[in-house]
Amino acid sequence: MSIVETAPKGRYMVPALANGLALLALFTRDRSVWSPPEIAQELGLARATVFRLLQTLEATGYVVRTSGGRNFRLGPAVLSRGFAYLGSLDLVEVAQPILKRLRDDTGLSSHLAVRDGRDVVYVARFAAQTTLASSVQVGTRFPVHATILGRMLILDFTPEQLAELYPEAKLPKVSEHTPGTRAELLALLAEDRARGGYATSQSFFERGVSAVAAPVRDKQGAIIASLNVTAVDAHVTLEDMHGYLKDEVLKASSEITQWIVAEGPRGRGLVGGPTRD
Repeated sequence: MSIVETAPKGRYMVPALANGLALLALFTRDRSVWSPPEIAQELGLARATVFRLLQTLEATGYVVRTSGGRNFRLGPAVLSRGFAYLGSLDLVEVAQPILKRLRDDTGLSSHLAVRDGRDVVYVARFAAQTTLASSVQVGTRFPVHATILGRMLILDFTPEQLAELYPEAKLPKVSEHTPGTRAELLALLAEDRARGGYATSQSFFERGVSAVAAPVRDKQGAIIASLNVTAVDAHVTLEDMHGYLKDEVLKASSEITQWIVAEGPRGRGLVGGPTRD
């Protein structure tokens, strides 16, 4: 059964477009190269249909052939559209100078992320000006439940909302610290709320990486993003993480929230607002 046959029906649905988008969605960080037969099998499409889709996407730059010529990976058009989208986000525009200042004040890499389903998607970053800077790039995705950036994005979730997001009994483990069940994740979220709405991590997701994260809210108080600072292979004490680093991260998240609440993300006329560095 094809992706179109299983998709919600709509009077104005365009099957070819839906199939093309489903094809592009197959390419992920973990699986960046696909062959036409594999695509046909995965999407339940005829090979002739897949051939026509790939020819169209290749001609427009959305996929390119690998060195052997038989397989495909994403092309530069996807990247350019992705950066165009990120550049259009009001939130990113507001957050960038604040993230830069956070990086400069702490000496650590700073990041902003949003949630896409069960993924954290990095939408802005300022790397630490050292040889041990975070290697995470804009567009990188990680599992929500396995990162403190992700936990901050679902900090306000009720048990019912969490069950809707994670209906399965067990959650995939990324490290020894990853919550393995929904109950364990709920307990971590409760600790984060009791702590004052922030989270800290030492090798929680990746060995040798320490981080402090906090949520960003909109006018209605809903969480729309999260930000953090990260230290790679650097000695950061728990006292620092729960002290001045926590204060700087909460200050930055509060400043972004205040801008959004005061005048909306495109506010440019406020005295003392972010400068465009």
